[in-house]
Amino acid sequence: MGAALASSVAAAERVVVASKIDTEGALLGNMILLALEAAGVPTANRLQLGPTRIVRAALLAGEVDIYPEYTGNGAFFFGMEDDPAWRSAASAYETAKRLDAARNGLAWLDRAPANNTWAIAVRGDVARREGLRTMEDFAAAAPRGVLKLAASAEFVESPAALPAFERAYGFTMPRRRVVVLPGGETAATLRAAAQDVSGVNASMVYGTDGALAVLDLVMMEDTRGAQAVYEPAPVVRAAALERHPGIAPVLSRVFSGLSMERLRALNAEVAVEGHPPAAVARRHLAREGVLS
Repeated sequence: MGAALASSVAAAERVVVASKIDTEGALLGNMILLALEAAGVPTANRLQLGPTRIVRAALLAGEVDIYPEYTGNGAFFFGMEDDPAWRSAASAYETAKRLDAARNGLAWLDRAPANNTWAIAVRGDVARREGLRTMEDFAAAAPRGVLKLAASAEFVESPAALPAFERAYGFTMPRRRVVVLPGGETAATLRAAAQDVSGVNASMVYGTDGALAVLDLVMMEDTRGAQAVYEPAPVVRAAALERHPGIAPVLSRVFSGLSMERLRALNAEVAVEGHPPAAVARRHLAREGVLS
């Protein structure tokens, strides 16, 4: 076999690993990349490729082979935003898995039990003083004027975000008690609540935000399932999985151990302590015995 042909064959065998551009996307993408390399699967690195629409399009086009996605995004991929299937962890996963396999030749591998959905968190001292642990508690306290929420415009305006909480729990958050911060990042809303900026003591957050514990913010439990479940799982092209059947077992080992608390702590190492995602991923996988 000539050198050029051998190089072409080797390139075709590589599994192209991508991820979204955010902190957790980079962290999970590095875990996939490192775990596959440790298992002897040849890889190519396309991590932090872009936002959801870019990475999903690249996967569907065959430009990348695998990346970490969230089960709840299936609601948007398949135009099923109002379907209650997305509000249960098991049914969200099974629905996304079934539809992507049938329509797109994609396989959803085992998911992590960590729900990175939209949520509301309250500063710890306020939550303890007012006895706030769930969204029922938050809904009862909101009309009393003891809460002031920092959020993005999307969180306030999207029917799937704050309005969904209001519908599910039968309350209205007074808009004069909402501070809309530019951009969609929770880093700014978390800091505003933790530091009592302009009287803010509650924040739009994501379930696996690394700064929650560090900043002493208490996430309100969504007991009525107002939000879709967003658990991360590797999504891989079936053709790549057929070439390298070892992908599924090694990544099942990686993702099944990522609890909410574990993923928050790992995110904090990146977002709060400033460690590179690749280094955090490598240390975690070494501790778990995935890397020797």
